[in-house]
Amino acid sequence: MRLHRISALLFRHLYLYKRSVPRLMDVFFWPVIELLLWGFISLYLQKFDMGGLNIVTVLLGAIIFWDLLSQSQRAVSVAFLEDVWERNFLNIFVTPLTVGEFMVSAVLLGLVRVALVGAVMAVLAFALYHLNIFAFGFSLIPFAANLLLFGWAAGLFATAIILRYGTSAQVIAFSLLFLVQPLSAVFYPASVLPEGVRFFAYLLPSTHVFEGMRTVIATGSFPYAELGWAFLTNAICLFLSIRYFYYMFARVKEQGRLMKLD
Repeated sequence: MRLHRISALLFRHLYLYKRSVPRLMDVFFWPVIELLLWGFISLYLQKFDMGGLNIVTVLLGAIIFWDLLSQSQRAVSVAFLEDVWERNFLNIFVTPLTVGEFMVSAVLLGLVRVALVGAVMAVLAFALYHLNIFAFGFSLIPFAANLLLFGWAAGLFATAIILRYGTSAQVIAFSLLFLVQPLSAVFYPASVLPEGVRFFAYLLPSTHVFEGMRTVIATGSFPYAELGWAFLTNAICLFLSIRYFYYMFARVKEQGRLMKLD
C-alpha cells in the first residue's frame, strides 16, 4: 500500500468540488436545510410539556449525527460511482493502484466530508438554537467514531452491490441507510419498536450508537455497554463488508466486466 497513490486518488476527488455546485450542495446546502427544518420543528415541540426533556438537544443532536453517518456512507459509494459515470474506473485500475488503496482513499474522502459537514452544522446549531454539542465533552466522540465506521461499512457494501449489478443498482448508494433508519432508533428509543423487530435493531451498530448518545445527552452518564456493543457489531459489519467488496471485485474482474460496468 502506497501513500502517494492514496493521496493522488483523494485529491483527484477533492479537486472536483472546486467547480461542482451539486457536490458542494451535497456537503453544505442539504445538511443545512435539514438542520433548519428539524430545528424549527424542535422549537415548536419544546412549547409542549416534555417532562423536562430538552427536545431541541435530543432531536438536533440526532439529526447532526445522522448526517455524519450519511455523509460517511455516501462519500465511499459516490466516489466509486463518479469514476463509473466518467468511464474512468477501468483506467485507475490499469495503474498500480490496489483495491485496498482505493478503499482507503474513499474512506479518507468520507472523513474530509464529515469534518466539513460537522463543523458547519455545529456552528449553525449553536448560532440558531444555542445547542453546543461540545458541552458533553469527550463522551460523544467514541459514539461519533462508531458512526463513521458504520458509514464506511455501509458504503463498501453498497459499492460491492453496484459492482455486481452495475449502475442499475446505483440507487442503493443513496437509499441504503434509509432502509435501516427505522431500526436505528435515531429519533426515538429502540424500546418503542415491536419486540420481534427490536432483536434485528440491536444487530445494527447505529442502534447502539444513538441509544448511547441519547443516554449521554439526557442523563450525562456514560453507557459503556452500548459503546461495547457498537464496537463489536461495527467490527463484524466492517469485516463482512470488506470481504464482500474484495469478493465482488475479484469476481467482476475475473469475468471481464470492469470495462462494461455501466
